[in-house]
Amino acid sequence: MSALPTALHAGPFTFHLYGFGLAIAAYCSYLYARRRLTGAGLRVEPFARFAGILIASGLVGARVAHIATNWHYYANRPLQWFALWQGGLASFGGIALALPLAIFFLHRWWPESSRSNFCDALIPALVAGWALGRVLGPQFMVNGGGHLTHQWFGMHYTGQMGARVPVPLIQGVEDGLLWLGLLGLQRRGWATRAGTLTGVAMIVWGVVRALDERLLLGQQSHSGSLGVQIAGLVLALGGVVILVRRPTSPAP
Repeated sequence: MSALPTALHAGPFTFHLYGFGLAIAAYCSYLYARRRLTGAGLRVEPFARFAGILIASGLVGARVAHIATNWHYYANRPLQWFALWQGGLASFGGIALALPLAIFFLHRWWPESSRSNFCDALIPALVAGWALGRVLGPQFMVNGGGHLTHQWFGMHYTGQMGARVPVPLIQGVEDGLLWLGLLGLQRRGWATRAGTLTGVAMIVWGVVRALDERLLLGQQSHSGSLGVQIAGLVLALGGVVILVRRPTSPAP
């Protein structure tokens, strides 16, 4: 069985499906986020700049973290540092760099909004974009699968021998279910406290991401894998803190 394609060729042009899929997911998430901000009564005029900064910083942070945790491979291959079309983005590295910038520009461009209300409006769009991105991006990258498997659901990925656990598809389903759960909390009126959606998303996504890394990717001895597991649990702990603290403003 042949591996999934990682690129499409049209004459002299090559379209890398990994980056193309992530671009589609980012744009859909951007449009959805604008809609949610409008529904929450927040201004959308600065959002294009805000989103651009977060996307750029997230990509840089995710790539730097990936290179740092796989330095044994990249140390003597400096040209590979920029080979984003092959995949290689560490989620938590992107969050680590984008989050402080997000807080800074939030206070600068939306001083009238609390962080909790703004994040509650934005988080479902980020989760939905992440779900779509897992299906359209990492599913078509080099080394995109998890550990070896002989089960019926195993898939073949470029750069990996044998059938692999289709981790990107599994994570896409997980994130999609989380998105539906957040919408359910909001529509049923169970997210009346500002920060509830944000806290729940951080807990669920952090724990599930750590478990995926531990159980599906089969790289427990790798320092980068251990870092992902720790970062996921730290993110979940941050969500717990948000839920148990008393917010200063109600959810919109």
